[in-house]
Amino acid sequence: MEELLHYVWKHKIYPLTPLSTTDGQRVEVIDPGLSNPHAGPDFFNAKLRIDDEVWVGNVEVHHLASDWLRHGHTQDSSYDNVILHVVEVADAEVCCSNGRKVPQLVLPIPEEVSQRYEELLHTDHYPPCYKIVPDLPPLKVHAWLSALQIERMEQKTTAISHRLKATCNHWEDVFFITLARNFGFGVNSEAFEWWATHLPFRAADKHRDNLFQLEALFLGTAGLLTGETMKAEKESPDPYYEQLKREYIYLAHKFSLDTSQPVPPWRMLRLRPSNFPHLRLAQLASLYHREQSLFSRAMEAATLEEARKLFHVEPSEYWQHHYRFGAPSPQMGKQLSISSLNLIIINTVIPFLYAFGMHSGHEELCQRAFLFLEELKPETNYVTRMWGAAGIKATHAGESQALIQLQTTYCDKKECLRCRFGYEYLKGQKRE
Repeated sequence: MEELLHYVWKHKIYPLTPLSTTDGQRVEVIDPGLSNPHAGPDFFNAKLRIDDEVWVGNVEVHHLASDWLRHGHTQDSSYDNVILHVVEVADAEVCCSNGRKVPQLVLPIPEEVSQRYEELLHTDHYPPCYKIVPDLPPLKVHAWLSALQIERMEQKTTAISHRLKATCNHWEDVFFITLARNFGFGVNSEAFEWWATHLPFRAADKHRDNLFQLEALFLGTAGLLTGETMKAEKESPDPYYEQLKREYIYLAHKFSLDTSQPVPPWRMLRLRPSNFPHLRLAQLASLYHREQSLFSRAMEAATLEEARKLFHVEPSEYWQHHYRFGAPSPQMGKQLSISSLNLIIINTVIPFLYAFGMHSGHEELCQRAFLFLEELKPETNYVTRMWGAAGIKATHAGESQALIQLQTTYCDKKECLRCRFGYEYLKGQKRE
């Protein structure tokens, strides 16, 4: 329960009786300090009055006092500035590397706080704090959703930064990799990202004016032009498949491509035909063929409608009649739906507007990112439906993104102690 003890110290949930060290010195907490998520003492710059003397320094928190010895703090000079050791059980005396004895405070966790924490951890209902959600003040809900929205944007920016490092800061390549991942729409996202990171962009650039060759390169890199793939689909190869396969063999030889690396499996079971990877890759090939500077065009889109038009693309003639090889389908438009276009904007365009705006110092791009989120309708998925049933309904895409961040980063990981709703639950918000 050490994590909960951290929480009790940080939020000053102390007993009503006076605090004192194990050797009888009075303790008054003026400031518990700043929580340290990195290596070193748990709280920096705490301000305490021990007896009649004011101390400013660090605080370390452990379940057992002997954990200090077990973790080697006695030999670590980083802990020489610790002015108080907060524990649940004082089973040992401790000292710093310079031999100074560290005062220790036994801080019990209030029974009601411990009980509420157990409820949050073990309830089968989602969200765990559902009992108090209807009674949360609207201002607190809005403030937390706003913070979560920014947190999610920064998380996506970090992912973009990692991809930039891997591509020597090639923004166009990273934009396409991120776009490809989001073309997987969750089910095949990992496979699409793998495919995009292994796509030979410079080879593709040399044949960008030839859609047929791009399709061959795209589908071949994805491992969808092999006999094993056709056998798995239980369909006979058709002439177009054979043409693409021959073209890919030629391109692989021309550019010395490694065709032996294993390809992640593509998921198609219980998948809508419009989401089959064959069709999605054909759409990406058509987009890559049409737009020579896709990232730049996306950054220039001043309105949502301009952004949607950028990705409104039809695949080649063959894919007007097929969702995959050897299985004809009725002829119909095979472009992205409005809801799919909106998801592409939410998960690709908007994060890049923010990331590139931060990178280049163009604040208007960051502002446009949040403006787009507020203009878009909220996403409809199990997360938004669940929170809506609990009493928090998203009014725009920014809030639905915030709820997704809340669910994936806090609820699913049981990080209730870092959640503002969890704080309201633990402090005893009305729950009946």
